[in-house]
Amino acid sequence: MKRLLAIFTLSCLFFSSCLHAADDNVLNLYTWSGVIPDFIIQQFEKETGIKVNFSTYDSNETMYAKIKATPEAGYDVIEPSSYYIDRMRRQGMLEKIDKSRLSHFKNEDPEFLNQSYDPHNHFSVPFIWGVTGIFLGTNDLAKNSITRWANLWEKKYENRLMLLDDSREVFAIALLALGYSINDSNPEHIKQAYLKLKELSPNIKVFKSDGVITILIDEDIDVGMAWNGDLYKAKKENSKLDFIYPKEGFVIWVDSFAIPVNAPHRDNAYTFLNFMLRADIAKAVSLSNDYPTPNLAAKKLLPKEIRDNPIVYPAHAILRRGQFQTDISDEALDLYERYWEKLKMEG
Repeated sequence: MKRLLAIFTLSCLFFSSCLHAADDNVLNLYTWSGVIPDFIIQQFEKETGIKVNFSTYDSNETMYAKIKATPEAGYDVIEPSSYYIDRMRRQGMLEKIDKSRLSHFKNEDPEFLNQSYDPHNHFSVPFIWGVTGIFLGTNDLAKNSITRWANLWEKKYENRLMLLDDSREVFAIALLALGYSINDSNPEHIKQAYLKLKELSPNIKVFKSDGVITILIDEDIDVGMAWNGDLYKAKKENSKLDFIYPKEGFVIWVDSFAIPVNAPHRDNAYTFLNFMLRADIAKAVSLSNDYPTPNLAAKKLLPKEIRDNPIVYPAHAILRRGQFQTDISDEALDLYERYWEKLKMEG
């Protein structure tokens, strides 16, 4: 009886350790939808033997709220945008990254490192980036006259504009037109931006962030604001589209990988980050999703017609006019949101 009990106990211990090993051989990934191709996940699983549980979200707010409400959610790698990297690191929600474990971190473009939203990149690994600018279609008779955000206020664009359905992006164009920072927290400046946008309301036809590529291709709307990656994709189908980097400046957004403080599989998280930093992998991702890559080694491997395309990769002198989004105070964010709702209701 004792012998049978010992065998049973050993069997349970063995079964338990196998289950624990199986649990350890996974990666819980939570990223923006549509940015990491399935074949990349499959390649990672094949090369490492690590099973990926892949979940996606459609806004920073959704991701942040879920992790804030459930710190033990079990995610190993997430993909916040720059200003949410800033917010989450300040709130102690992200693990400090040990870059000695990332042999391919050297591939990153210095242009996208050590920015104000994460000095020294202690908490983030840049993955994809883009710029918000002005798009123009063939129906715009004055396309060569548009060089600034301020041009969008001209009367000839009445009921013609498409703006992104994003409060900070839209307020950024008014702040820039007024000569302020896109990260301004001054209540008076925010009010001025709201009043400036209220003046723009007669020209706004729609606020839209999803399905934009189809709208651009079909030229259902022929002028407004868009992300350069979306314009580049649409231009493959409609070569007459154009993209303008406004002279007042523009938003540069960066989506980065980060590790939550309660990540249960840290070793696997580092394995995944180092895999995604490989030049061949970053190149394949960029070719698949058409977003610019902050991986300099990968960029050098891209076809010349892509890496030299000014829509995808603007010249350094142009890029210097851009501003990276950073976090703002809760009070300022609430003010933006109140004015945003008011603007959309009045419009």
